[in-house]
Amino acid sequence: MRIAIVTDAWTPQVNGVVNTLRATRKQLRLMGHAVRMVTPEGLRTYSCPTYPEIRLSYKPYSKVAAVLDSFMPDCIHIATEGPMGLAARRYCLSNGLDFTTAYHTRFPEYLRARFHLPLAVTYRWLQWFHGPSKAVMVPTPRMQHTLEKSGFRNVVQWSRGVDTEHFRPGPREESSLTRPVYLYVGRLAVEKNIEAFLQMELPGSKWVIGDGPMRDELERRYPGVRFLGNKAHDALPGYYNCADVFVFPSRTDTFGLVMIEAMACGVPVAAYPVEGPIDVVADGRSGILNDDLMRACFNALTLKRSAVREYALSYSWEAATQQFLRNLHPVRRVTHAILPQTSTI
Repeated sequence: MRIAIVTDAWTPQVNGVVNTLRATRKQLRLMGHAVRMVTPEGLRTYSCPTYPEIRLSYKPYSKVAAVLDSFMPDCIHIATEGPMGLAARRYCLSNGLDFTTAYHTRFPEYLRARFHLPLAVTYRWLQWFHGPSKAVMVPTPRMQHTLEKSGFRNVVQWSRGVDTEHFRPGPREESSLTRPVYLYVGRLAVEKNIEAFLQMELPGSKWVIGDGPMRDELERRYPGVRFLGNKAHDALPGYYNCADVFVFPSRTDTFGLVMIEAMACGVPVAAYPVEGPIDVVADGRSGILNDDLMRACFNALTLKRSAVREYALSYSWEAATQQFLRNLHPVRRVTHAILPQTSTI
């Protein structure tokens, strides 16, 4: 098939959405499909408010329409709800084309945490955006249940995977590190609840990989924490393998791809028993879920890294992409009947 994927999130951004789309594109092409990514590349962009590293496209409709007209896709998937996604939605509705969408990020919870915007306001807008979609793809069963309770229709599951050849157990620097090493990988923003991790009195050392609007403030407030900044995808396995526990303090993520990456390296996860972790982590086997995050960190140290790795092998991008394919819908153009002209004579 010819598959167009429209997204606001793309390289050089480093996040779970970009990683998911890149892996999905790779798998689709391996399966013999033609894939066209429709991204903000080449367009005038501006910084997303409070997310300066995320660039949003300015008036992208003409580019989106031109690319889709020339590519003539069999299926159109709209991955994000930003300007690119809005342009693709408008294009599809104007041309009578069916399309699918994805719900990657819990924007209502993020906006409430940042700006105290009521959840109902953002959910109403998201219902409007996803309303015409033939399938709203979400990563976990609990996220599906949450959206359906909020009035969303056509919600289906599209899980995630991990490259278990890239993320795998490797050498560990045993002598030079202050152990245990507790690692966090992700954005440094209020919605990630990272201070629940940084405030804990844990023996050993805390490492933080990532960037975001809170980085400068957090470095000042927690001088004992090792802030490493963003790291390239190729470098991440080395840092995961140095860690004894991967700490995931977020209460708002829909999935948490970094948890699978850590587990694929044999690193147990400590997290809250909330949406995201509760669907990804096998409690007591690949990690510990507890409302007391410090207790989860301590108990995670007792888990066998080999068992953690074995559990992560159940996730594959091939299986996730097959699921994505089953959720796609053909564009099916809507035509209007031409009525014969009648004479008034």
